[in-house]
Amino acid sequence: MKEQNVPANPGCIRRVVIVGGGTAGWMTASALGRYLKSDAPEIILLESSDIATVGVGEATIPSITKFHRALGLDERKLLAATGATFKLGIEFVDWQNIGDRYFHPFGLFGKDVGGVGFHNLYLKISKSVTYDDAWRYSPCAVAAASGRFGPQAANNAKPTGGFPHAFHLDAKLYAAHLRDYAEAKGVFRVEGRVVEVVRRKENGFVQSVVLQDGRTIDGDLFIDCTGGRGLLIGDAMGVDYLDWRDSLPCNRAVVVPSKADSTPALYTRATAKPAGWQWRIPLQHRCGNGYVYSSDHVSDDAAAQELLNDVSDRLETPRILTFRTGRRAEFWRGNVVAIGLSAGFLEPLESTSIHLIQTGVSKLLNLFPDKTFSRALAAEYNKTMINAFEGVRDFIILHYKATKRTDTTFWDRVREMPIPTSLRDRVELFRESGRFVRDENELFSLESWILVMLGQGIVPERYSPLVDAIDDVLVNSAEKEIRAEIADAVRSMPTHEVYLRSLSKTADA
Repeated sequence: MKEQNVPANPGCIRRVVIVGGGTAGWMTASALGRYLKSDAPEIILLESSDIATVGVGEATIPSITKFHRALGLDERKLLAATGATFKLGIEFVDWQNIGDRYFHPFGLFGKDVGGVGFHNLYLKISKSVTYDDAWRYSPCAVAAASGRFGPQAANNAKPTGGFPHAFHLDAKLYAAHLRDYAEAKGVFRVEGRVVEVVRRKENGFVQSVVLQDGRTIDGDLFIDCTGGRGLLIGDAMGVDYLDWRDSLPCNRAVVVPSKADSTPALYTRATAKPAGWQWRIPLQHRCGNGYVYSSDHVSDDAAAQELLNDVSDRLETPRILTFRTGRRAEFWRGNVVAIGLSAGFLEPLESTSIHLIQTGVSKLLNLFPDKTFSRALAAEYNKTMINAFEGVRDFIILHYKATKRTDTTFWDRVREMPIPTSLRDRVELFRESGRFVRDENELFSLESWILVMLGQGIVPERYSPLVDAIDDVLVNSAEKEIRAEIADAVRSMPTHEVYLRSLSKTADA
């Protein structure tokens, strides 16, 4: 994100109104407050304390660190304020078959040898020799398994691409931390519930919002962070919602916090269940637990009991959340931009919710309009966000489609369901040839796709013939070097809990 120097002219946006708080609202407010400089517009965030936010544990991916650096946030203080822990990947349990597990780490997987991607080398050596699981060639996976993380990892030092990290966050505390930041940057918070949206007769743009107490807030640009309802983008502007339930049938979640683990894991755990999957997110002060499920395959009461069977030390009564997987047909229409749940929802299997907010905010800054509200800007924004949502959608569908489970009607349903052509072609290319092609702008890396497909049991029939041109001695030497380099780096780091305590002390200093 680059600082926007907005010139003083009559066509400039003079007031931005963000409707809705929570993570989406305050991430948006923080970024706009930080980057709209020099004759910047007034930024107002409207939220009602009567409207509860979801407030569950939130897992993230490494792109969140770029957002924090862009804002200039001190992550030591953020960890202390939000009860956050570090995250190096996701453990998947029982997804291919009951009893199976694999790890989706952040960062690189091995390193190229002789110009050939390591995954092709791995495919060859795993067929001819009994080698360890693929995760042992990932620095983040080895560190997570060892429970170690520290300064070397946080500085992204080598080996083989370093240790890119993300966080497990308390969503309510994270939003509160960003609120403090945004208000310090000049963002004005207005307490109140919106009861009416007034549109201009001449072009249908939003002119103002009316609060329950009768106050009217007008603006030039309105950002809809009102959650799944989409008060502005949906109710007022009439933008359709595209439902993806045919490919992603889960539509509810039951959530409950539990006591903190004495040794917080460096990963989120996603365990497949009879009608969906269950998450566990370790924070410093508690653990977040949730069961994402299809109401067509299990009742709310049965889902809650299934979750409680695995959570013996709960802190609250379980809550049921409903959602509809999909996205808006447009994310920007007229003078309204939807960010967060008002833009769309994808279940948090790969921890992408905050990333999609971040993508929306960053792209809005890059395409920040004036009062003409160029249709070309909106079209470019919509294209980017459609690609972002559909890329994540395909990656999540992969986890369901590739299962071999036959124990419930839910798993029969997802195993046999049709999938987008974009995903089908990629899976078949990898299955038949060991190759994978991705767009350089998409979120998930080559390594992520390959390790999840291998973890889900999609094993290529062959590998690149270029591998056979590399001397076997060189391949074996490189394999040993990668593992030794990773092991040495991990041994030098403190345990996760020791590192968290050391950061807490420096944050208080």
